[in-house]
Amino acid sequence: MSTTVRPVTVEHHREPLGIGQAEPRLSWVVDTDVPGWVQRAHELEVHDPDGPDAPWRTGRVDGDVQVLVPWPAAALGSRERRTVRVRVWGGSGGPSGWSAPTLLETGLLDADLWTSRMVSPARPATGDDGEPAVLLRGEADLPGGIVRARVRATAHGVMTLHLNGSPVGEDVLHPGWTSYSNRLRYRTWDVTDLVRSGRNALGVHLADGWWRGYLGFAGLRDVYGDVTGALVQLEVDHADGTRTVVGTDGTWRWAPGPVTRADLYKGETFDARRRVPGWDLPGFDDAGWDPVVPVALDASTLVAPDGPPVRRRGTLAPVSVGTSPSGRTLVDFGQNLVGRLRVRVPAGEPGQVVTLRHAEVLEHGELGVRPLRAARATDEVVLDGSEFTWEPGFTLHGFRYAEVQGWPGEFPAEAVEAVVVHSDLRRLGEFETSDPLLNRLHENVVWSTRGNFVDVPTDCPQRDERLGWTGDLQVFAPTAAYLYDTAGMLTGWLADLAADQHEDGNVPVYVPWADVDPHLPPLGAEAGWGDAATVVPWTLYERHGDVGVLRRQWASMTAWVDAFAARAGEALDFAGGGFSFGDWLDAAAPDDQPWAARLPWQAVATAYLARSARIVRDAAGVLGETGARERYGRLAERAAGRFRTEYVTPSGRAAFPSQTAYALGLAFDLLHPAQRGRAGELLAEQVAADGYHVGSGFLGTPLVCDALADTGHAATAWELLLQRECPSWLYPVTMGATTIWERWNSLLPDGSVNPGTMTSFNHYALGAVADFLHRRVGGLAPAAPGYRRLRIAPVPHPALTWARTAHETPYGRAAVAWELDGDDLALEVTVPPSTEAEVHLPDGSAPRTVAAGTHRFTCTVTRGRAAQAPAAFAP
Repeated sequence: MSTTVRPVTVEHHREPLGIGQAEPRLSWVVDTDVPGWVQRAHELEVHDPDGPDAPWRTGRVDGDVQVLVPWPAAALGSRERRTVRVRVWGGSGGPSGWSAPTLLETGLLDADLWTSRMVSPARPATGDDGEPAVLLRGEADLPGGIVRARVRATAHGVMTLHLNGSPVGEDVLHPGWTSYSNRLRYRTWDVTDLVRSGRNALGVHLADGWWRGYLGFAGLRDVYGDVTGALVQLEVDHADGTRTVVGTDGTWRWAPGPVTRADLYKGETFDARRRVPGWDLPGFDDAGWDPVVPVALDASTLVAPDGPPVRRRGTLAPVSVGTSPSGRTLVDFGQNLVGRLRVRVPAGEPGQVVTLRHAEVLEHGELGVRPLRAARATDEVVLDGSEFTWEPGFTLHGFRYAEVQGWPGEFPAEAVEAVVVHSDLRRLGEFETSDPLLNRLHENVVWSTRGNFVDVPTDCPQRDERLGWTGDLQVFAPTAAYLYDTAGMLTGWLADLAADQHEDGNVPVYVPWADVDPHLPPLGAEAGWGDAATVVPWTLYERHGDVGVLRRQWASMTAWVDAFAARAGEALDFAGGGFSFGDWLDAAAPDDQPWAARLPWQAVATAYLARSARIVRDAAGVLGETGARERYGRLAERAAGRFRTEYVTPSGRAAFPSQTAYALGLAFDLLHPAQRGRAGELLAEQVAADGYHVGSGFLGTPLVCDALADTGHAATAWELLLQRECPSWLYPVTMGATTIWERWNSLLPDGSVNPGTMTSFNHYALGAVADFLHRRVGGLAPAAPGYRRLRIAPVPHPALTWARTAHETPYGRAAVAWELDGDDLALEVTVPPSTEAEVHLPDGSAPRTVAAGTHRFTCTVTRGRAAQAPAAFAP
């Protein structure tokens, strides 16, 4: 038997280079085949690889902590490097071997160390479909004896960075989208292999991006600023101990480049005739270029990243190439995705234009572009008579199909591939069953996560919107956290949420906030949307054991609940009225009135106020905020009491019967014990009365199946889950969906697109049901923060003969697999080292606790009792 320790991880960074923490927390995972293994102690070693001193060690530290352990050594300064490794003790034996060392390096923790200036080109001429991208360049001499080089860069806009003729890094759309006036993200790259003694050239290809391009659904541009800019700083360490720092300054020059139009929504035009060979090499003659203009920038707003960058994450070849009824060439990639095309352009007549249009669906055999609204999603390549491979660099499209026009000769399928682009998140969770439709549903959720986690967690990736809607993420955060390691990305997004939070504590309905829609009605504290301020940090705590995120977001969390309570009023009755999204896109709402849910928004708001107040109460308990714990506890109970008094009869019947009304009361634990049983029965009756179709919207849908299962109506939950008629989760699957739709009927049975003006085929919110698939169908859930204790409680159904799920927890891989043969269930459970699991078999027997290792159980399923175990860990 063996025990090994994986390399230490630093905060939530996959690549801890240029990090922004002076005292980064450390985590490690132990791999062992020793049953019941539990860490008893650890020892950390911290070493300065550039210093003369021997490594420093903590000595043996007794205890079982191994997730986000406080930094044990002296706080780090800017540009400091350390290697870290760990060994552990378990049981009565000696220590494990040391883990392989992890090298970490801080960025610029002191804003005064930014000596470069942000520089801007003159504003290009305004166009209707996007502005040109421009080239910026500068040169500098470097002394010899180079031992290490780092380049740090950011932009007002989006950029690609070049050094001595080579692109730097693999980031796409750097630096992403943040609350620009408060937090401008920069990234650090190791460029030691790209620099040389003597003359060096730095180059930037710069486009508008979110900063100045079209943004939102009102056709606005220049939302954050009317000029783009770039900030680049190259820092080179030499063998004699000196450091050379050069970068953007007034000596840099700029010129138009081959990208004559670049916009995230509209698309990109590349004119090969305008290429500038050697523009990023030393010695290039830029005498004809124009000088840049240094612009003011508050260096204190520059922040290192918390999560990974956006990158290319795979390619897809066409599954078919055909001709539309109008004679246009259509390429089908078989999967709705987010990214762009990589095209092997043939030699053609110089000046000939190849046009590439993108869309998610076909309608009547033609490209379905109406749902894109003002987003042109059109790229163009102007040929120069040579063969070359081209991929746009400054735009993204949501598409399955591409239309090709102007191709010289017959279009071959091998001339194009789709490049999948999203934040470079590490995959954590898997799920699969014997039912192909459920598997496709889950795969659709995965693809919608990939398509909408592009630096910001957006609602949709294709039309003229693509905003970080807080309500969508609030319901989807648990699903996302199971599928991918979203902790770093969402930590940064939460910092933007706090930065954009209004002075009265109200949370914008999308983050980063930009006033891009003059048509939005006046919004107060928006139930279910603003609650992202509490739900998302709590989800990160629940799934990653991250107390730090609660501490960092504490002021934001309390400010939101205070603002929410202020809107509710002294009686918590939301008497002021006004508009609210409520249970948005209720399945019963008219297509042109997505807010017209069966349950009044005031009931939804009351339930969410109780939930968020409870979360803050519990967070206060974690953080030791005794007074706040009592205060928000009282508010939570008052809101729950208001919900029971106003919206539920003493027996548990909803005043406004609907699936959401019952699900909120049950899932948020707002009802008295005497009401729960009857409310569960009435929910099951409501689902049956709705024909076992979905009868809820964005806020109610994720809760219904759990509410049914928790009250002994798992069979009804399964009927709802496996329904194939619209509205249902499986209807889109039967219609060929490969992502989650915004509307249950985004595509009508006759193959036509929903006639409304708001239709997306890639919207993850309704895919929040995957959390139920993971926790209840697969049966794997956290029973304590960070999965330190697991809850294994599968809810089998005769329609499935097997199911399995796995998740890489902070302690290692946990897995559940079950097979059903008639009434006989076989269950296999894998519990990571240093954790334990409570196993609830669906035969109604008492739960049992098991330690780390692999365990097998068998039982006879008792129908109707499978879902009566307590709900999974929740606030």
